[in-house]
Amino acid sequence: MILEQLSSPSIWRAGLVAICAIAAAMTLAVPINTAHAASAVSHFKLKNGMEVVVIPDHRAPVVTHMVWYRVGAADEKRGVSGIAHFLEHLMFKGTKKIAPGEFSKIVARNGGEDNAFTGQDATSYFQRVAKDRLPLVMEMEADRMVNLRLLESDVDTERKVILEERRSRVENDPSNILSEQMTAALYQSHPYGTPILGWEHEMRTLDRKAATDFYERFYAPNNAILVVAGDVTANEVKKLARETYGKLKPRSERVRDARPKEPPHRAPIRLNLEDPRAGRATVQRSYLAPSYTSAEPGEAEALDLMMKILASGTTSQIYKRLVVEQKKAASAGGWFSGSGLDSGNLGVYAVASEGVEIADVEKALDKVLAEFIEKGATQKDLDRARNSYIASHIYGGDNQVRLARRYGWGLVNGRTIADIEAWPARLEKVTLEDVKRVAKKYFDAAQSVTGVLRPVEKKKADAQKAGHEGRKS
Repeated sequence: MILEQLSSPSIWRAGLVAICAIAAAMTLAVPINTAHAASAVSHFKLKNGMEVVVIPDHRAPVVTHMVWYRVGAADEKRGVSGIAHFLEHLMFKGTKKIAPGEFSKIVARNGGEDNAFTGQDATSYFQRVAKDRLPLVMEMEADRMVNLRLLESDVDTERKVILEERRSRVENDPSNILSEQMTAALYQSHPYGTPILGWEHEMRTLDRKAATDFYERFYAPNNAILVVAGDVTANEVKKLARETYGKLKPRSERVRDARPKEPPHRAPIRLNLEDPRAGRATVQRSYLAPSYTSAEPGEAEALDLMMKILASGTTSQIYKRLVVEQKKAASAGGWFSGSGLDSGNLGVYAVASEGVEIADVEKALDKVLAEFIEKGATQKDLDRARNSYIASHIYGGDNQVRLARRYGWGLVNGRTIADIEAWPARLEKVTLEDVKRVAKKYFDAAQSVTGVLRPVEKKKADAQKAGHEGRKS
């Protein structure tokens, strides 16, 4: 019941790389005119405080219906990590009107599809259905917003499901183990350091009361945003929203608690992981950086373009130098994660070619970064990256789900409709000096965590594990 790229750092990065590769393939040879008519998107609020966004798309009689809650894993109390994601699973169990497990079956019987996902800052539930089924899914989603029924048996069953999810996606994947440890080290105080799935020992203690408390604290119309994209008008959605969500009473003010501030980082952190299940040796590095919500004006856009030039796809500088020219890496790249409410991060990685020491790969990677900080990019590089992103943004408008996610993510993290729609215009303003400035500012070793994953013989790994367990006892 989750789009796993939001729960798994390595899968999320893979998704970013794939998106960037698609965008690169669609790069235009000439600048794109981003001017457009006034937005057709409508944005209003119900009397109970629920926000509603309507994105008309009349090409097919289909709609995407999404409910976004302003709560995520970073809003959990210490000691109950994973409760946001656990509740997301439990939301499919049932209400007085809908039997446990029937929600998704009803959607499917009506020719639709549904899912949900949990992030650090938001939790979202969505359905894609024929237009004439929109009243049904709105009524069902409104029902479980305030009428969720949790049986002890359902809680026990679903706890086993999330624990198995953690085993399969983290414990059985060395790269995800390393990513999780690196994220925990990168955020020394802020809750972004806690995995969305939760720490296993805390997940085992999650119970019905913890889920109910979290549900009653955060799930309410005045803490939610409804996004409907598709073959609808604002008036149609407004009428339906009032008849369904509008009947719900707001709960006491739903404001997330203030989150701890990240302290100054004074020294680089280094992690080493040896695992017999690992393939080729890999080096990965993450840097603290601002997000679109927290950055100074223009910085996030410059960071996006910088990482596009430096580390996205086979035309990037890191890939060309390490993979194509030097042949020290079998794969290399990076990302800018800038969608968070409080902060973001930069990342680079390289996978060693056969017979190449990972230390040599890391030195080569460091050299590319140092040269970029010193020399910056060319105007040709910047124009290509900008055109690629804008092309991807425009083509994304052809996808109803991507449109709904674009506005939902932005609004749930405190941005405005105007801000979301002005993104291409802000990209146009980024200069070479902007890119060079953010490179120098945020590729700061003191603000970084480096992780190295090496394959190791199973016999050695077992001996190391036994020694570790002996020290604990």
